[in-house]
Amino acid sequence: MNGFLITFYTAQNRTYQGQAMSEWLLAVAKQMNLRGATVLAGIQGVDHQGLFHSAGFFELADRPIQIQFAVSPEQATELLDHLNNKEISLFYVKTPIEFGVVGQSTDV
Repeated sequence: MNGFLITFYTAQNRTYQGQAMSEWLLAVAKQMNLRGATVLAGIQGVDHQGLFHSAGFFELADRPIQIQFAVSPEQATELLDHLNNKEISLFYVKTPIEFGVVGQSTDV
């Protein structure tokens, strides 16, 4: 199937509506019945405003986080439209991909 990998970039200490941004985005994905989301923690990064973020001992809460979704074109549009209506500001990258499942097991 062709679709998109949408990757959101944020920091571990960033929240929205009382939840960590990564947890809130996963809840949105569940509500929208999206499958295939992953949260990745980084060690260091520079955000789109040029600010440095690090998972150093004293700055662990400032750890860079990526939240990735593998979605169909329709799901990508629905997700981004939904987020555009919220009072948030999230940097994202939308990359065309091919995705699917391989093997013969029925466990997915």
